[in-house]
Amino acid sequence: MSIESKLKLRTAVVILNWNGRHLLEKFLPSVEKFSTLPDVSIVVADNGSTDDSLSYLRQYHPHVQTIALDKNYGFAGGYNRALKQVDAQYYVLLNSDVEVTAGWLPPLLAMMQEKQGIAACMPKIKAETKRDFFEYAGAAGGFMDYLGYTFCRGRLFDTVEADNGQYDSEKEVFWATGACCIVNASLFHEAGGFDENFFAHMEEIDLCWRWRNAGYAVWFTPKSTVYHVGGGMLPQSSSFKTFLNYRNNLLMMYKNLPQKDFRKIIFFRMLLDAVSACYGLLTGKKLLSPIWKAHGSYRQLKSQYGNFWRPDKYPSQVYHKSVVWQYFIKRKKKIELI
Repeated sequence: MSIESKLKLRTAVVILNWNGRHLLEKFLPSVEKFSTLPDVSIVVADNGSTDDSLSYLRQYHPHVQTIALDKNYGFAGGYNRALKQVDAQYYVLLNSDVEVTAGWLPPLLAMMQEKQGIAACMPKIKAETKRDFFEYAGAAGGFMDYLGYTFCRGRLFDTVEADNGQYDSEKEVFWATGACCIVNASLFHEAGGFDENFFAHMEEIDLCWRWRNAGYAVWFTPKSTVYHVGGGMLPQSSSFKTFLNYRNNLLMMYKNLPQKDFRKIIFFRMLLDAVSACYGLLTGKKLLSPIWKAHGSYRQLKSQYGNFWRPDKYPSQVYHKSVVWQYFIKRKKKIELI
């Protein structure tokens, strides 16, 4: 049924869908099967799909509640609008291309209830097509270096590790992936939700950074495992995805970097982006145009933020070396001690 007023729930598993009937058909059954806890409801928020997603849900999943948005607002805007219609203590944000497993939800809920000052928690994210390996978008918990390059335990740039139990410990991390994470609903709204200027990509990292600057924690638990396809809506080869990643990374740093560092770090990052664009020209990768557009869009959007408070220092989970140097120069394929 469509939602006319706010749902009042303890925990809401909210799946944002856009033209993903084929993904719902494949993965929603696992969500229904393994999410049968008391006071847990499943909600599909449809981001203005033009396929038959909504009619499919009505016919084959009548117990799943739906929110129908009038157009595609992106990941950030879609979730912001949908979650305003869901009154819950916890939101579980779940991509439509994620297969959950037996027992996936209780460890996430337990951690949210047991840890003090926790804003979000994520499970182990493994690859749906290569199931012994971590998946790119989250792996075993997200981190970032001081230059704003993001990485995960189990994934550094294009190197993805096999899961051999090396990260089977609970860990406070820098960011939790939007592919699958549980968040404190009141803290989500208190922070203003996702930044809709991002549209998609890195909005969850920006939100986690804002939470960290406000003194809240983000955690990873290995007791929960899900399998993620990845790239369901935008493949890695998409120039629009490249544009979003470069533009949003700059916006994220502009908003969150410490006062004493943000000008020099952003200047240095823009130089490194130029190096990436030149590398793309030499290797045949189409990076120059999306990076150029990303920098132009960044300059336009940053003026919208005006003056705001900046922290005095980086959060403690920031890696204070360059992962670019470690990976490309020193040839380290994983970061130790994270």
